[in-house]
Amino acid sequence: MEGNMQRIQVPTNEPVLEYRPGSKEREKIKETLKKMQGETVEIPMFIGREEVRSGDIGEDVMPHNFRHVLARYHKAQERHIKMACAKALEAKKDWENTTFEERARIFSKAADLLAGEWRYILNAATMLSQSKTIHQAEIDSACELIDFFRFNLYFLSEIYSIQPISPKGVKNTMEYRPLEGFVFAVTPFNFTSIAGNLPTAPAIAGNTVIWKPASSAMLAAYYIMRLLKEAGLPDGVINMVPGSGGSVGDIVLVDENLAGAHFTGSTGVFRKMWRTIGENISRYKTYPRLVGETGGKDFVVAHPSADIDELATALTRGAFEYQGQKCSAASRAYIPQGMWERLKARLEEDLSKIKVGDISDFTNFMGAVIDKAAFDKITSYIEFAKASSEAKIIFGGGYSDEVGYFIEPTVILTTNPHFKTMEEEIFGPVLTIYLYEDNKYSEVLELCDKTSIYALTGSIFAHDKKAIQEALAKLRHAAGNFYINDKPTGAIVGQQPFGGSRASGTNDKAGSMFNLIRWVSIRTIKETFAPPTDFRYPFMSAE
Repeated sequence: MEGNMQRIQVPTNEPVLEYRPGSKEREKIKETLKKMQGETVEIPMFIGREEVRSGDIGEDVMPHNFRHVLARYHKAQERHIKMACAKALEAKKDWENTTFEERARIFSKAADLLAGEWRYILNAATMLSQSKTIHQAEIDSACELIDFFRFNLYFLSEIYSIQPISPKGVKNTMEYRPLEGFVFAVTPFNFTSIAGNLPTAPAIAGNTVIWKPASSAMLAAYYIMRLLKEAGLPDGVINMVPGSGGSVGDIVLVDENLAGAHFTGSTGVFRKMWRTIGENISRYKTYPRLVGETGGKDFVVAHPSADIDELATALTRGAFEYQGQKCSAASRAYIPQGMWERLKARLEEDLSKIKVGDISDFTNFMGAVIDKAAFDKITSYIEFAKASSEAKIIFGGGYSDEVGYFIEPTVILTTNPHFKTMEEEIFGPVLTIYLYEDNKYSEVLELCDKTSIYALTGSIFAHDKKAIQEALAKLRHAAGNFYINDKPTGAIVGQQPFGGSRASGTNDKAGSMFNLIRWVSIRTIKETFAPPTDFRYPFMSAE
């Protein structure tokens, strides 16, 4: 029984390589990038033990050079999706009976492989397919995914160790079973680590999975599957079925064997999934577990005691790293009027040095946004601000889609705290700033709390301790991940468990045991060593 297993020691976070000029890792990643750019990969579906090809082809291109096709992938059709559901159930019989020690061996090996040569394969695929700089890829597709593998094993071993009291004559045990059925994992384009974690977290706990990766991040998804296979993951434990969210989800979400959904993506899609499951609740053999991390309209609030240089760096990195395509990216900021001119000068100084372009050029701080749809959406907000009497663009605002989907880091200054770009998720390199009177700090905290439907990340910059405590109290429900004197991005597995509430998701905290507990179903077992042999109790005796 899992409760008797040996506990796993607390892992350490994977060190981040710096890729400095002249380093071995820099030479290796450039070599891998060159090789990967010179080939076009054919990506099959992975269903059971088969690599399945439908002939219905989609393309994965470079966002910074969209005429360059990196991979062609086979889209799943209805029969393939149903086949994947069947194969997941078939594989479950053996996988749920596989010991935790064996599961741990497989995913530990995956982490070790990724810390070696696979690091450059996943990083290069992420850089090219998702237009990430080497630093953004390294902290994502290498370090964070390695950490997910290692820490999830540790967290699960801690869960297994939680056992009930056993008084004399009785043995009580809690068995942490996998869910009855399969788990549906739906992953986004923006983080390879999330693409790897959402299907593997349930699998580590003994579940089998149907995985639908983002169509614009298929190259990294393909290599994740190859990595897991090399690590020894049995066929059918994770079944990868590419395709549109609707075409795959419409079939999987109404299958009677759906036991859970592990999702990262838009609020609208997650709400639709929840509605579909609710409308079909009588179909299922069990109540499906729903775990979702969705949108954000993440804030930075500066107090007059904040340090200008610290604040400027946090805004620049928090808003514009990876083109603002992080659910945690700084998107709105509340700045005291008294520090604005100094902060503006520092921001302009920093932003003027940012280069935007092909991520193969390591001097670029930003690449391209993911695709044409994202480009059109983001630039529509920029044009809205240009035409408004309530806002002005004080930096950036330029964009081009001639070669790639490039958008300059853009800063909007608004006089309306409820301006469209202060309230709506943009998911691009656009930061909107609202200036408040220095003596209105308390009021602006209340304004920040009430402005957005989201509650994912946020940060406060202040050196006044009372101001920090006030922010912690008034913004208690405004962010699931709250930062003091730091940017609202960059959560690390095991250090800052990630997730938000309100319209930002179920707050089940990826990177902690609280996410893993969602993928097990507890059976309590009582063994009595000396069962009673007489139904009568002492109180029933005659006087």
